[in-house]
Amino acid sequence: QVQLVESGGGLVQAGGSLRLSCAASGRTFSGYTMAWFRQAPGKEREFVAAVSWSGGSAYYADSVKGRFTTSRDNAKNTGYLQMNSLKPEDTAVYYCAGRVGVSSNPSLYADWGQGTQVTVSS
Repeated sequence: QVQLVESGGGLVQAGGSLRLSCAASGRTFSGYTMAWFRQAPGKEREFVAAVSWSGGSAYYADSVKGRFTTSRDNAKNTGYLQMNSLKPEDTAVYYCAGRVGVSSNPSLYADWGQGTQVTVSS
């Protein structure tokens, strides 16, 4: 089993930036996708971004395209989510998740971090 630990959340003003990190430990496999989801109060968990094992392919929700960038460093077993031009509607708990193969469906992910709060003030 893989353990995932997020870090880097916090409070930022609208228009600001944050970078989230997701450190993985345990056994990871070739083809292991690292993804980011978020959940705002009273809303369902939604897909934000995902990066393939090689880092060569990245996928984004329409709401964050052009503002967020996901990447990974397999030598460090760490994934990243760089968030720029943040908006108040980006406020949520952000989770990293992992699985073999890419999907935007959270129910298909077995490995989850504990989440980190991101709050964007207007």
